[in-house]
Amino acid sequence: MDGENDNFHELLIGIDSQVDILDGRKVRSVNFDNAATTPPFKSVVENIINSSDYYGSIGRGMGQKAEITTQIYNQTRTYLLDFFNIKEKNKYIVVYVNNTTDGINKLARTLIHHRNEVVISTRMEHHSNDLPWRRQCNVDYIEVDNYGRLKTNELEKKLIHHKGKVKYVTITGASNVSGYMNDIHQIAKIVHKYNAKIIVDGAQLVPHVKIDIEGKCEEESIDFLVFSGHKLYAPFGGGVIIGLREVFDKNLPDNEGGGTVNLVMDKKVEYLMSPERTEAGTPNFFGTISIARALKQLNEIGFDNIHNNEIKLLDRLLDGLKVIPKVINYGDINNIEDRLGIGVFNIDSLYHQDVAQILAQKYGISVRQGWFCAHPYCRRLMNLSEKSNRTFIHKNNGKSPGMVRVSFGIYNDEREVDYFLNAIESIVHGPY
Repeated sequence: MDGENDNFHELLIGIDSQVDILDGRKVRSVNFDNAATTPPFKSVVENIINSSDYYGSIGRGMGQKAEITTQIYNQTRTYLLDFFNIKEKNKYIVVYVNNTTDGINKLARTLIHHRNEVVISTRMEHHSNDLPWRRQCNVDYIEVDNYGRLKTNELEKKLIHHKGKVKYVTITGASNVSGYMNDIHQIAKIVHKYNAKIIVDGAQLVPHVKIDIEGKCEEESIDFLVFSGHKLYAPFGGGVIIGLREVFDKNLPDNEGGGTVNLVMDKKVEYLMSPERTEAGTPNFFGTISIARALKQLNEIGFDNIHNNEIKLLDRLLDGLKVIPKVINYGDINNIEDRLGIGVFNIDSLYHQDVAQILAQKYGISVRQGWFCAHPYCRRLMNLSEKSNRTFIHKNNGKSPGMVRVSFGIYNDEREVDYFLNAIESIVHGPY
């Protein structure tokens, strides 16, 4: 492997696993599906094992183990506030959830009170930052251009159009399909100008870019950030909302039960203050400490190193795909400064699922195929109408349009990219 990435290999579990392929051989697996789930850091697993000796109930016992567990759990909140460079510690709280999807659903249920309220979102979103809002209120969408980039000039027009009725704008920090990163701080300035608040789906962004939640000034600050552990090398089931304390405190919790109340009387309930009132039931202690440890590891690696490696690999990937006949690339493949290490493509006349299957079964390469839980966005990238998409699903043997996605992690290297490109060239020229 590349010398630059050998040390990253030492940090992770399962990177050099062998898998069976069709000809009966075992080959080293190549994982290019990191936008979905990443392998675990060794330090995360070791931390879980070491902490297991002192595992106890959080906030509900006077025994030594319960006290140790509670102390560690609360320390992770402080660490996350520091990690995201939050100086006004009393302004924000850390709320633990199951994953980004769970966190955004929690926000939608907590923040929206009436069906006629308006939230602005975008056509770039993962379903998890779209469907929860559709269920709770009216959603207005910012469109994307022909390359799939967000038309940010539409945001202010929509805020003006709705005449102060918009309280929240929810937007992805980076697309899980194209890898485009949105300028969340510039968008925050526009949102705050019209007295609304910004929610950022950080599932794809947090593992790759160091986010300063407060920005350079109050107008640039992010009001709510949501992300998952399983995309940042912490696969023990956990997610995070970092958000404004005052907003949580003035709203009723979306779930109720143990741990959320100060006093329950026959006909009256007194809730605790946030964040405790927002975390019903026994918390996911291991998921929580895994996220904190993984972020610490990423910080030690350095986000500049992560970004530089991704851009190098993406540039090599796209340069290779450009010259292979029959390959159809999506998004802007020439100006990639605002992209994470994600590329999406098709091979003309081959079904995307078949391409992914050949890569896995013949070459041991894992990619993702389909529309990546972002159907409206993918349909726009592929320039398909809703009618044609419906026809594909219902009249074309259940086959849906889609693409093949390559997404890099910190451990991927140029040799893997070259191996992948050779595989694609072989598939194009056949037989495969």
